[in-house]
Formats: sequence, structure tokens, C-alpha cells
Amino acid sequence: MPWQWVGYAFGRTLPSTMTDWVANDLTGNHAVVRHLIRGQVPFLPIYAVFMFFPGELWLRGSMVLLAVLLSLFFTASYMEENRQRRLVRHMLPRDLTNSRKAQESELVKKRYLAAHPESEASRTAAAPIAPGREH
Repeated sequence: MPWQWVGYAFGRTLPSTMTDWVANDLTGNHAVVRHLIRGQVPFLPIYAVFMFFPGELWLRGSMVLLAVLLSLFFTASYMEENRQRRLVRHMLPRDLTNSRKAQESELVKKRYLAAHPESEASRTAAAPIAPGREH
């Protein structure tokens, strides 16, 4: 299993018997933290190479820190695209979401519409604008 997870971190597809695990990994609680950690695995060899560069330890550590910050930035920036790609590769719906978060979102929407019924009426009464005809 650890080698499967490393392969998964590098983008490999897991066996179909692990589809439920993949769905939970990509949409379950703490999926963002897991994504950021998983996104660091491919960079570990680069971090190790930086530690062998000549120079003071603080300088090499600074290089690693900069690389970690940059990789975290890009990992977070493309999180949704990577999540969708992994879902599709594992034969799961591209728009799969966390059921708890979807329920909370629906509850917030219902509360808002109950507090502001005019917003729903104005949205449904407005005629849709044809594509390419915006002002």
C-alpha cells in the first residue's frame, strides 16, 4: 500500500477496488491538507538535491524553503484541476463533492432564500441574456 500511495502521489491510477478510498481522499474531510501533502512528494528529490549544493547550511535550507513555498503555491493554485483529473482517471464523476459540505451549502442557500425571498423572485423573473449579447 505505501508504494501504491507514492505512485498515486506521482499521478498513477489506483486499482478499481480502491475507488471508494480515492473518492474519500479527494473529497472527504481534510482533502485540501491531503492534497498539499501529496503534492510535495514529487518534489522531495529536488529538496534533497538542494541540500547537497555547496554553501552554508542556512543557504541550502533557504533554497529548500523557497522551493517548498513555490511548490505549495502551485499545488494550491491547480488543486481543483488536479482533483478533477484524478477523479476522472479513477472513473468517478468530475464534479464529485464532499456530501457534508454539499448539505451545508444547500442549508445556507435555503436560509438565505428564506431571509431574502425577493432575490429568488428577481432572479427567476429576469430574462436570460443570450450569449454574445451582454452590454
